[in-house]
Amino acid sequence: MKKLLFGAILLALVMAVPLPTMAQVGVNISFGLPHPIEFAAPPDVIVLPDTDDVYVVPGIDVDLFFWNGFWWRPWQGRWYRSRYYDRGWGYYNNVPSFYFDVDPGWRGYYRDRNWYGRQWNYDPIPYQRFQRNWQGWRSNRYWERQRTWGVQGYQPRPQPQRQELRQQRQQQYQQRPEVQQHRELIQQQQKQPQVQRPRQQPQVQQQKQPQVQQPRQVQQPRQQPQVQKQKQPQVQQPRQVQQPRQQPQGKVQQQRSQPQGKPGGGEDEKNRR
Repeated sequence: MKKLLFGAILLALVMAVPLPTMAQVGVNISFGLPHPIEFAAPPDVIVLPDTDDVYVVPGIDVDLFFWNGFWWRPWQGRWYRSRYYDRGWGYYNNVPSFYFDVDPGWRGYYRDRNWYGRQWNYDPIPYQRFQRNWQGWRSNRYWERQRTWGVQGYQPRPQPQRQELRQQRQQQYQQRPEVQQHRELIQQQQKQPQVQRPRQQPQVQQQKQPQVQQPRQVQQPRQQPQVQKQKQPQVQQPRQVQQPRQQPQGKVQQQRSQPQGKPGGGEDEKNRR
């Protein structure tokens, strides 16, 4: 009963903890999380040309990318990523490497269906199909080799030109006002003196006292239950017939000396009569 009560209290405490609204970066550095993006249904995506399998959600006002298993979004000069397109954002302390391959004018190219003067026949990819196939497409370079990202007559740029474009985009990104404000905020917070917590004294482990083994008790052998001897039936001895007591001889003789029945006397009494 006590375990059930303790479990119920622990569950109530966990449910009472509010969801985090700040991303902890380091000591004394924390940033707010980006505002959630509401979707009526899972969004369709398109793949951007000249990128390493970078997908984007084109029908919203904010930049929402998918690359290498994560959803990515910039917000207030910072980057966040998540496994989900609409929740679970966490602060990413860097600029993702794919971003400098993304052309900043992609929205205009998407609107005009034109990629650098060539017709861009992109097809919006439904979310379910995208989730099933993005890993296979990445492993076999599907968009680059077989479809050329849907750009008619696509000709890949030379590698030096791609590197030059990456450097230009990186410089342009660093000059954005929100990125500079974010950098200054980090520098200010890093300059603040950090309050050192007192070191905890190492706990002295108590030596265990040797346990004195008690002498083992010698178990007494169990006594065998006594077998009750069966009573032997008693054989009744025949009763002794009591012999009649012998009369003393003196008395017998006296009795013998007396006349029996006085027969003579009887006849005399008759004569007398």
